[in-house]
Amino acid sequence: MRALRDFTGGVGFFFQGLGWVARNGRWWLFGLIPALIAFAVYVVALIFLGTNASDLAAFLTPFADMWSWREAFRTVVAVALVLGGLAVAVITFTALTLAIGDPFYERLSGEVDPLETDDDQPWWRTLPRSIRDSLVTLLYVLLFTIPLFFLGFVPVIGQTVVPVVGALVSGFFLTVELTTLAMERRGMVRKDRFALLRANKSSALGFGVAVFLLFLVPFVAIVAMPAAVAGAALLVRTRLAPTPPTPTPNPPSPAP
Repeated sequence: MRALRDFTGGVGFFFQGLGWVARNGRWWLFGLIPALIAFAVYVVALIFLGTNASDLAAFLTPFADMWSWREAFRTVVAVALVLGGLAVAVITFTALTLAIGDPFYERLSGEVDPLETDDDQPWWRTLPRSIRDSLVTLLYVLLFTIPLFFLGFVPVIGQTVVPVVGALVSGFFLTVELTTLAMERRGMVRKDRFALLRANKSSALGFGVAVFLLFLVPFVAIVAMPAAVAGAALLVRTRLAPTPPTPTPNPPSPAP
């Protein structure tokens, strides 16, 4: 029961982030800029993949040249390539958007989650580390998603178990990406961030799966990205790494 409560609580943090950007429309518009740029990049890449999927499928399957049913087989491969490209786009959209919009989302996260001891560094100093961490996260994602991609062709399992596991994996790593800003501002390195999210797996999954499913809907990823960043900051501030209260100084001892 507690795991389910934490999962639904994680979902709720996205809606809290949505409420925050709804009350602060200027910041929502501010956060749309990098999402629109990333979206344009993916549209061009997916159009290119879609128009060349048949040729790419033929290039990847030379062994099928002598098959009588090679066209049908290569059509399935081409469709799988397009669907795989779409899945990769969904999984990596957040990483690319955060990399493009690092200075934007640093400010947005700081506005949602102000810290009295905040020691912000210039974005050009944090950008290389952010890109490196995103690449490491992407490597972890691929370690899971590549086997899941091939398991998707297995009858029954590929249509039932694999989509659920894929959503959980993608959701967790989306939470990893989105909470990085707020955790880095608390001085947490990648190892510590992963450990904290694993310790709060249900909350991390609830938040990330909700974001992942929304990001599957065309154009919603653009609109929801600022809300996801705000929700992640609230998740860190409230659930994962609450800001410690400022210690009150001890009153002076009365004079003897």
